Amino acid sequence: MQRIAQVARLLPELREQYLALHSEVWPGVESTLRAAHIRNYSIFLHGDMLFAYYEYHGQDFAADLDTIKDDPETQRWWTFTDPCQVPWPDSATGSRWADLPEIWHLGDDPSPTAEES
Repeated sequence: MQRIAQVARLLPELREQYLALHSEVWPGVESTLRAAHIRNYSIFLHGDMLFAYYEYHGQDFAADLDTIKDDPETQRWWTFTDPCQVPWPDSATGSRWADLPEIWHLGDDPSPTAEES
């Protein structure tokens, strides 16, 4: 499993539109994400900064991203969401989101120590 974190900026004047869209994400968009092995996807908002986190459970990340990009309903969804976002200067070409490097992760500890028992 691969953890992905990303940031984008939200245009303040389109904040309510963006929030309304995400209050009822289209079922076809969600289905495409699941088919591409995306799980545990969340978008958080702080001021005008969007923070996204998801987990990838597939074997070919590039191919699965292409599946998402090629989906007609997802492309239509983006015609509504993309105008609400401003890419960071270091976003990948054609993307509104900038990838964040993971610098630390607290994993599961399957066995408690003697002090915790």
